[in-house]
Amino acid sequence: MRASSSDWGGGQAPPPAFLVNVMSTFAPMNRRSLLIGAAAIAAPGAAQGQGVLNDRLKGDISPVHDPCMIRQGATFHLFCTGSSPAARGAIPWRTSTDLTTWTERAPALEKLPDWAQREIPEARGAWAPDIGLLNGRYHLYYAVSSFGKNHSVIGLMTTPTLDPQAADFGWRDEGAVIRSSVRDDYNCIDPNLVVGDDGRAWLAFGSFWSGLKLVELDPATGRPRPDAPLHSLARRRTPDAIEAAFIIRRGDWWYLFAAFDFCCRGVDSSYYTAVGRSKAVEGPYVDREGHALMEGGGFLVLHAKLDPSGRFKGPGGASILRDGGREFIVYHAYDSANKGAPTLRIARLGWSDDGWPVAV
Repeated sequence: MRASSSDWGGGQAPPPAFLVNVMSTFAPMNRRSLLIGAAAIAAPGAAQGQGVLNDRLKGDISPVHDPCMIRQGATFHLFCTGSSPAARGAIPWRTSTDLTTWTERAPALEKLPDWAQREIPEARGAWAPDIGLLNGRYHLYYAVSSFGKNHSVIGLMTTPTLDPQAADFGWRDEGAVIRSSVRDDYNCIDPNLVVGDDGRAWLAFGSFWSGLKLVELDPATGRPRPDAPLHSLARRRTPDAIEAAFIIRRGDWWYLFAAFDFCCRGVDSSYYTAVGRSKAVEGPYVDREGHALMEGGGFLVLHAKLDPSGRFKGPGGASILRDGGREFIVYHAYDSANKGAPTLRIARLGWSDDGWPVAV
């Protein structure tokens, strides 16, 4: 779930012209044609066509909103938003050993901590968690907020292992990490833990208002360093609908993935996912055409019009799973064949010769 400063019942501006051109050019084509014609993708398995993994997903794959994933040993662990009526717990937890068949487990967080409920009395669940390994412990960040407001807080819970059978397993409530109020021009939701090869750690976050932000963390605590500056990464002016930051490092570049437009409207959701890149984690990020993400730019990665079946709408809330030499984009989309239910989607991530990601 996401929060917005805009009128949720109103209209929306169309995507930038260059995205419209991309969609109109490629919508009639199958995904393999898009890859060959548009970017000459070199990705293992791409020749098998679109949906190689997505078409095999089964088990407890809905409702899943804003998924994040990590692997420990032979098990993939997936966490997602828990505020829908059908979700179990404040942070639902699913596992798989093959990325295909998913089983829902006991929630990672059964209910919001008392401190979070006191801070955000209107909250009914935790939103958009992100999982990462930092300083020898698994860090699960999550947002607590309510629709249309930036009175929000990002919380943290940690555990030394994700194996519930291990003797040292156990989630520890680390409390609030960062918060925003109506006096701020940003919104502290949609956290993403970013850890560089040098050990420096960062937290990306943000939704609507003035866009996506980044703050450096103390790896020992998982909290912002004292007096750490707040960096602006991306924004959109009309509409101001941008959120769900996720940052990875590949080669000499940092890549910032983000969701544009509106979620949470079932098959009427207009969410799509775009990306920019930068030589520094703090930015500035630009897209393939050189448009700045601070000015609304973004290279298209996921869009309903790129789904030849036309079944899944509003693909977004994306995270990236890196598993050995493989990379996957993990996201939700609204299933028009299942009453618009938010559903888990996973696609291989390929890369063009000039270094841009494409979901295959």
